[in-house]
Amino acid sequence: MMNKKEHLFITFENLFRVKSECSSSVFSECGLSDITIKQMRYLKAIDECEEVTFSKLAEITRNSKPTITEMINKFVKMECVYREQSPLDGRIFYIRLTEKGQTIARLERNSLLKLVERMAGSLDEKDMDTLVQILQKVK
Repeated sequence: MMNKKEHLFITFENLFRVKSECSSSVFSECGLSDITIKQMRYLKAIDECEEVTFSKLAEITRNSKPTITEMINKFVKMECVYREQSPLDGRIFYIRLTEKGQTIARLERNSLLKLVERMAGSLDEKDMDTLVQILQKVK
């Protein structure tokens, strides 16, 4: 007979499997087969910054400027980012996400939204309220 922790483990294992399916679904919808987790993190960092320059991104990601330049060049070829020259200082370029870049950067959030939709479709309102109450207790 399973103890409560084993049962909880199996339950979460199933939940993570469903989340993985949701992530794969969002990934497929975007046609993103050749992007790495590291690249996704960089795009997320760009997305979270309002005005990100090459220097700022190097600082955030703890990389050298040449590494960032190489990565941004790859992203430009992948049509995930573009460079925008500062109107105040022509030496400064901002890194901006394209729509595709935003989709990739927000992939995790979108897959979680898809998971929530699946859960909402599987649970009635009372069960959803109970689940929210229980999960809010987890610290």
